Amino acid sequence: MAGSAHRSGAESRAFAQAAAAERIASQGAAQPRETPRVVTATPGGGSRARGVLLIVENLPVPFDRRVWQEATALRRAGYTVSVICPQGKGHDARYEELDGIHIYRHPLPAEGNGPVGYALEYAAALGWELWLSWRVWRRHGFDAIHACNPPDLIFLVALLYKLLAGTTFIFDHHDINPELYEAKFGRRGVFHRLLCWLERLTFASADVSLATNDTFRDIAIRRGKMDPGRVWVVKSYPDLDRFRRVDPAPGLRDGFEHLIGYVGIMAQQDGVDLLLDAMAYIVHERGRRDVGCLLIGEGPAVDALRAQARALDLEAHVRFCGYLQGEALLAHLSAVDVGAIPDPHNTYNDKISMNKVFEYMALGIPFAQFELRESCLAAGRAARQADGHDGLALGRALLALVDDPAARDAMSQYGRERAAEAFRWETEKAKLLDAYRCAIGCPETHRADVEATG
Repeated sequence: MAGSAHRSGAESRAFAQAAAAERIASQGAAQPRETPRVVTATPGGGSRARGVLLIVENLPVPFDRRVWQEATALRRAGYTVSVICPQGKGHDARYEELDGIHIYRHPLPAEGNGPVGYALEYAAALGWELWLSWRVWRRHGFDAIHACNPPDLIFLVALLYKLLAGTTFIFDHHDINPELYEAKFGRRGVFHRLLCWLERLTFASADVSLATNDTFRDIAIRRGKMDPGRVWVVKSYPDLDRFRRVDPAPGLRDGFEHLIGYVGIMAQQDGVDLLLDAMAYIVHERGRRDVGCLLIGEGPAVDALRAQARALDLEAHVRFCGYLQGEALLAHLSAVDVGAIPDPHNTYNDKISMNKVFEYMALGIPFAQFELRESCLAAGRAARQADGHDGLALGRALLALVDDPAARDAMSQYGRERAAEAFRWETEKAKLLDAYRCAIGCPETHRADVEATG
């Protein structure tokens, strides 16, 4: 790409499009039908590298692994990268620069737990995103806003700059909010229809959509009416050079011969209550005092889960570890013998790609789960499927793995090999960069580009 520094604006864009198209053709992906416009959003004029503003509302950066991997990939490719995100998880500085990435953080009220709570949370986030986006625009400039849902409201920020400054809107489709609402509240109704409407507006406003799996790509095309050539599948694989087994943290076994582990969010739809039911079956009904459980993560349901563990007399067998990241996370997961994916079967969980599937397999942790379409496709023989949809069924599947070391070894080897072969962030990063080249061109930009775009 270095040679593009000496091309005219038109030649630079043609080169970017041709390079991306060549890579797309080699991967069998859909090819964009036309070259998107290229703009340079430099307040006050002058030249700079093309810039992107990533906005994420539900997790701080760099704690959000997918967003941080995307941000660092874009920065290393030569783009100017800024991020707006909430504070939390030990990342409380209102502004900092990490690895050349400008991170602006804002406070948020407590996570919503109902329509009114969600409305307050999202309204506060939207206000901060509008204000901080203006600061980023004045300080660093950007040619594209890369919005990561939930919620499906960030398109309002992107649409403002798209209409007033001609910036590009890249929608990073992390969650299917209509299905999530139905899974959490067990109904549809007026709020479900509102979420469907907001999803349609988001897709209608987007120039490019990034899907986390093929099911999400189908949703973007079928429900969102997006041009298939504008939808790219970029999966959330961990970087295997960094996500690896390490020495287990001392003291975690606490006398237990076997450890079951869970990592992830602890909200109503995540099924951690079913894992506690499974542990009650293992410990009390089957009398297995040699089995313990690590719960890694937090969320709005954690207080209720602690109360459930007390009520089930599991406090001696279940440890709540809180949010972990980096080496601490790896040291805890490296102590686990069997992983758990307790997310129940519903229209939401059936369609999403769960990070813990990729993470368990990368570390060679065999795991048990319910029959979920996307998770089963990703896991293959690395997972054992429960024979039902309740905590007892999950408990039987987990205990079967605990008591079958030969099966665990085979599943562990299969998971590691499949992860090494198929779960490659380098491949996903290449698709991300191709999408960007087609959306806004190569990172380098010059005044000739501005004049050529008129």
